[in-house]
This record gives sequence, C-alpha cells and structure tokens, in this order.
Amino acid sequence: MSRDLVRPDREPFIALVEKAARVLRADMLESAHRAGFTEVVAAHNAVFATLPPEGARAADMAARAGITRQSMGEVVRDMVRLGMLAMVPDPVDRRAKVVTYTDYGTRVAQAGMDHIVALDRQLREELGDEDYDAARRVLLRVRERLTP
Repeated sequence: MSRDLVRPDREPFIALVEKAARVLRADMLESAHRAGFTEVVAAHNAVFATLPPEGARAADMAARAGITRQSMGEVVRDMVRLGMLAMVPDPVDRRAKVVTYTDYGTRVAQAGMDHIVALDRQLREELGDEDYDAARRVLLRVRERLTP
C-alpha cells in the first residue's frame, strides 16, 4: 500500500544550504576564469580547500575533503599536469609523496583566497554586521551539532 509523502511546507534548510554552497562554488570557478585561470575546474576545489601552504599527503587531503584517495589522486595528477602542483618525497617517509603548490599554483590559490576575502567583505556590507555574523553563527552551530 503506497502512501503520499508528507513534504515540508517551505524549502528545507538543507536545500537552502546546498543551493547556497552550489552558487558559491560556481562563483569561485567563475572568479578563477575571470582572473585568467581558465584551466581551473570544479574538481580542483577539493585540493584548494585542503592543501596547506607547507604541503600535505594526498591521502590526508582526501580525508579532509571527504572523498576517496583515488579521487584525490586523480585531481592531484591533473593539477600536476597543469603545472599547479608538484609531488615531492615526504621527508618523514621517502616512500610517500607530499603535494605542494608550484609558484603558478600558489598564484592560482592566492587569487581564490583574495576572492573569498572580497566576497566575505561584500556579503558583510550587503547583509550588515548583525545578519552576516548571525548567518555564520548558525552555520557553525549546525556543523558542530551534526559533526560526529
């Protein structure tokens, strides 16, 4: 026996957050392209979001991004091919490799960081301090509440 699904009477919080995240990611990609980095693709965000300036192992980056090691490896190899990343021997374990930014990759990543800072400033100006800070507090609390 089938029953009708009971749906929310308004767009659910999860849908709002996902759609906002989607447009923010698209905006980041468009910003990279406007800055002249037209080879940047959405998949590269997994690296930009998880690679610290000093470098990291791809497996650790994959864990932070919530993707498989294989997926991260594929993105890293693509970015090495594009000249954004290099893989160097891990000084602690010579069998392992550490992913680092090349000079070019640092320029690409810095352009992204500059865009993030400018966008945060713009959102604060448009929303006002109170709403901007409230939105950040709410999102932080949701993340804390749902993080195991």
